[in-house]
Amino acid sequence: MSESSVGAAAGEAVAAAATTAAGWRRAGVAGAAIGVLAAGAAAGVAVERLTVGRGMRKKARLALDATGPYGSLRGTPGRAVADDGTELYYEVDEVEPAQSADGAASESPRRRRLFGRRTPAPVTVVFSHGYCLGQDSWHFQRAALRGLVRAVYWDQRSHGRSERGRAQADGVPVGIDQLGRDLKAVIDAAAPEGRIVLVGHSMGGMTMMALADRCPALIRDRVAAVAFVGTSSGKLGEVNFGLPVAGVNAVRRVLPGVLRALGSQAELVEKGRRATADLFAGLIKRYSFSSRDVDPAVARFAERLIESTPIDVVAEFYPAFTEHDKSGALPAFRDVPVLILAGEKDLVTPSSHSEAIADVLPEAELILVPDAGHLVMLEHPETVTDRLADLLVRSGAVAAANVGEHGSTAQQPGRR
Repeated sequence: MSESSVGAAAGEAVAAAATTAAGWRRAGVAGAAIGVLAAGAAAGVAVERLTVGRGMRKKARLALDATGPYGSLRGTPGRAVADDGTELYYEVDEVEPAQSADGAASESPRRRRLFGRRTPAPVTVVFSHGYCLGQDSWHFQRAALRGLVRAVYWDQRSHGRSERGRAQADGVPVGIDQLGRDLKAVIDAAAPEGRIVLVGHSMGGMTMMALADRCPALIRDRVAAVAFVGTSSGKLGEVNFGLPVAGVNAVRRVLPGVLRALGSQAELVEKGRRATADLFAGLIKRYSFSSRDVDPAVARFAERLIESTPIDVVAEFYPAFTEHDKSGALPAFRDVPVLILAGEKDLVTPSSHSEAIADVLPEAELILVPDAGHLVMLEHPETVTDRLADLLVRSGAVAAANVGEHGSTAQQPGRR
């Protein structure tokens, strides 16, 4: 492939990005921002455009959507109610009853009492997802643990199947403290008794810290173990996202205003997102993964999760991260087993933030995964599932690390 061919393809992609941005002029500064983002992503898709037409790429996305199994696992649905009335959707995967030698269940799951005494409640693992994602982002871990442990997967407010935050509809900014209260509502509804293990990715880990800040007695009395995956206890305003200093400073100055402008014209922006799907796919891949050989179906799955988050939700959540500081809540976790895991090449919540958490929790197990980005649980599911299974064994949530093979992308159709 000649340099002139690559240059021509890049020029064509940038021209397309500029044309797209022109169609956004009614959005003012928002249109300009989209133009910048699209032009930046254009270089990343330039080579692909040499050999793969736009229609072909669209067909490929549709084929991956139709055949990929990711996000297809479902449990028993339930709804918790937050303190502002927002309905929070969750699903429960129950422990499968033990089998007797002849294959029959050894005990009815409805036997809740024995001579007037309640049987101990099983340990419940509560999974909290990250920003612009949903409970399905835990697909591989859910597949591996299914039936082995009682687990709750929930959608944060305004994400997935949960209701749009009612307080936000009234103009109240969303904050990490609110998410901590939401998690408490989910625990009260889905796991009102028994020991719990908290697992959180990115914003989900921050949500757990907010819960500890508000309810330290809950952590002390009920939490058996904790797993922080690709998260931060604060200072997110200092993250450079892999950009030069001058570039990141410019982004920090304009991004809050840009997002507000985008959020105020959601319908127009959503049309633009669809029109520039290829370009935004390049951005999503850059900030989600680090490996060169990510399964295309997994990459497309991540795109679908992020695309499903409305732009006005993206805008209203963003300020919460620059204000987030829960380092003071971390000591609440010192007396339980803690796993801290992150991708070494995470550009969103850099691994140095996980190391900072480990400095406060020196007894924690710190795992930095080479060649991994922000969505480490999708990019390297075997590693995440293996370390999580070990944590569950240490906490007594499961008797042995008998985790299924579904924690590996190699077991999924479409692996290349």
